[in-house]
Amino acid sequence: MDVLPEHNIAVSCKGVTKTYGTGQSQVVALRGVDLDVRTGELLMLVGPSGCGKTTLISVIAGILDRDQGECSVYGQDFSTMPQRKRTRFRGQNIGFVFQSFNLLPTLSAAENVSVPLLINGESRGRAISKAKDALARVGLGERTKSLPSQLSGGQQQRVAIARALVHLPRLIVCDEPTSALDHETGHKVMELLREVALGDGRSLVIVTHDARIFEFADRIAKMDDGRVNQIVSSPSELI
Repeated sequence: MDVLPEHNIAVSCKGVTKTYGTGQSQVVALRGVDLDVRTGELLMLVGPSGCGKTTLISVIAGILDRDQGECSVYGQDFSTMPQRKRTRFRGQNIGFVFQSFNLLPTLSAAENVSVPLLINGESRGRAISKAKDALARVGLGERTKSLPSQLSGGQQQRVAIARALVHLPRLIVCDEPTSALDHETGHKVMELLREVALGDGRSLVIVTHDARIFEFADRIAKMDDGRVNQIVSSPSELI
């Protein structure tokens, strides 16, 4: 395995473990994961449901704490940060597309997308303007004033993607970003995500079951039973 210079590594995980619950209800989600994400690459995490993919990206994004092991994002370890610093670092450096969208129901599409910018101190007017631009990039320029309840599942997914991209984070983490999209729209979204991932050294980690989008990956990491057991550069190499 090639050893990359530290400045070429966006995420470094070594021996990461995570367990939910205790006693008989205990579930081991991660069993010593080793994984590096390179700067400027699109890495896909694939594998069966329940193998630990979503838990891993949640640890990487600082949403969940790991139990053991090491995990750093651009050289920073969330476990050593006070909560306020962790929130600020995540807000400035990480965009997260949740599988359940997590849109605020009383806010318009533009207002939902503007949230990361407002958290980072942008004025409301400037934040809304940037949010409208981001929505136009994902094909929703005509729906900026729509509430989530007025949008289809696929449109809500695109709002969530625009929200993850709007503040130009260095790391973008996505959980099934094309699951609610048709083939054509899914490819358009992946083209956009790949463009962003390759721009200015940004990195993108995508959890997916959608084999239609494997072609967009620079590398694919296959997980099973809480471990990464294969990393390939082509879907044809997966076993």
